[in-house]
Amino acid sequence: MENMENFFRGLMVVIGVICLVSLLIGLPLWILWNLVVPDVFGLPHITFWQAVGLNLIASILFKEYRVKTKSE
Repeated sequence: MENMENFFRGLMVVIGVICLVSLLIGLPLWILWNLVVPDVFGLPHITFWQAVGLNLIASILFKEYRVKTKSE
């Protein structure tokens, strides 16, 4: 029973960290987009969750993947 409680406690910590990270990543992008992009490019304002999604897409598309070799 104690193992189950520890599992759920750990799960709640992981979910909390994921929520905090998405807030810290999405909030600056959301604010900057809504301040700059509609005036400069005429594009619409976005929601917070759209900003989180854009950030996720950009991290997938533009992330540098390197394979480490033994000489590095």
